[in-house]
Amino acid sequence: MTKRLVNPANLFDGTALGYSHGTIDEDSSLLFISGQVAWDLQQLVSDDTVAGQFRLALDNLGTVLIDANCSLDDLLHMRIYVRGELEDHAEALGSILSGFLGTARTAITAIGVSSLWSRRTLVEVEAVARLRRT
Repeated sequence: MTKRLVNPANLFDGTALGYSHGTIDEDSSLLFISGQVAWDLQQLVSDDTVAGQFRLALDNLGTVLIDANCSLDDLLHMRIYVRGELEDHAEALGSILSGFLGTARTAITAIGVSSLWSRRTLVEVEAVARLRRT
């Protein structure tokens, strides 16, 4: 297996924590995107709402896709983790997700969880995409 790491310069550097934002398996042409949260470059969360953090996490996910030369149309699956009862946020998250994806609908799993990376982290989004073959 040949793998390539994807770490956009404008996202938090995960090296000290032992991760990359994305890993490409060159043999299968799959991009595995690590859970994206609402962190800035200093690992700080600037929004205290589920909806706001979801938007920021999706922006970060989009940045990883672009850095890997992928688009939203290349997404195969997304997994969304939300702190607390998912149903309490489903309508707002669905609207945000629909606006983000547009016509690039993909398989989605959403899960309510009791904790994430930090106490301020309310949403995390991971994904799998297929690279375009050239």
